[in-house]
Amino acid sequence: MSPVCSGGFDDKAPRRNAAALRSAGRLHLAAAPTFAMMALLTAVLGDGSALCSIASASPLSGMVPMYLLMSAFHLPPWLKLIASRL
Repeated sequence: MSPVCSGGFDDKAPRRNAAALRSAGRLHLAAAPTFAMMALLTAVLGDGSALCSIASASPLSGMVPMYLLMSAFHLPPWLKLIASRL
């Protein structure tokens, strides 16, 4: 029985782990731009909340402010990246 099947080490495992870590390291950078784009698309195309009679009661209610807030909360990885390059 090979060590790979028995839970042992594989000579390719460190390379796969490094690739997974690089992918995960870049994945957290995708959140802020994605939420910003969703906010822009929702603002331009509309989010369907006009169907509700009380949907426009507050300018802070709705999907656009929520997406902008989510984008702001996901900015720290970008700020760290920018700070590391200065």
